[in-house]
Amino acid sequence: MDYETVVEQATERAKALQSSLPRALSARYDRRTGRIVMRLDSRLVIAFSPRDAEGLQGARPDQFQPIEISPSGFGIHFPKLDADIYLPALLEGFLGSRKWMTARMGESGGKSRSDAKGAAARRNGSRGGRPRESSAA
Repeated sequence: MDYETVVEQATERAKALQSSLPRALSARYDRRTGRIVMRLDSRLVIAFSPRDAEGLQGARPDQFQPIEISPSGFGIHFPKLDADIYLPALLEGFLGSRKWMTARMGESGGKSRSDAKGAAARRNGSRGGRPRESSAA
């Protein structure tokens, strides 16, 4: 396949994507709510907490401005953090890469608290704690 054909096909895919998905018109950080707020060309307004997005967690409020919108309208960029959010993925509920999202889910699972988990920890502690892993394989 020659270069011109590849470019033509990519252009057609981009046009199809642009006609089927909403694009960002504006984005800002709302200090009052502590959320990134985006207004889309579909008249939908979405907001999310920066601590829930890869590359934004742990940042200070002053680092969220300015927010740049990509020419396609499918991405927003935070220059002070060198972080990007891809709008189609955000609309599907993904605020980061698959690896990052999986790690976040694992963190929250390990933090769960229940009476059964607490009782098991107490029993384990009364026996001297967690058994050491054996090095014999």
